[in-house]
Amino acid sequence: MTERHALPEFSSLDAWFLASETRSMPDHAPAPAGRRIALIAHDNKKRDMLEWAEYNLDLLAGHELFATATTGHLLQQLGLPVTCFRSGPYGGDQQIGARIAEGEIDLLVFLWDPLEPHPHDPDVKALLRVAVVCNIPVACNRATADFMISSPLMSRSHQHWDPASGQAGHNQAALTVARAS
Repeated sequence: MTERHALPEFSSLDAWFLASETRSMPDHAPAPAGRRIALIAHDNKKRDMLEWAEYNLDLLAGHELFATATTGHLLQQLGLPVTCFRSGPYGGDQQIGARIAEGEIDLLVFLWDPLEPHPHDPDVKALLRVAVVCNIPVACNRATADFMISSPLMSRSHQHWDPASGQAGHNQAALTVARAS
């Protein structure tokens, strides 16, 4: 016979985190009108990106889109307005990374090819690093991109973490604080 155990009490840190998370998601926070989404696809993933974008055309139409050159031009063929940066190997990944660091990109859909070598691999790693450090959602495959673009959280406010703010301790607890758009 299995003995039932009572659920453990929250530690003071857990209770503080849960309380701060509840406080940091006010119901009155304005929902964003649309997200700023960066879209990047390596050569072997461009077909996946095009199919994904076509499937999610109506959802993407309500957002401001950015992309590296070739990916952006492909998406424009679907009728989507896309701001294009340089091609990834020619600095496009870095341009998008800079926009993320400045808080000007809200989500990243980066269909990269892990099975092919890339001469600009350090740029790819830097882009993924800055996205994680700045706490923006990142999708690296179609399944994750589908979950992200269709999430009910897309209509809620979200605050990026600014690692340069000097408030590392405060920011760690405030990652979910609603941001006025």
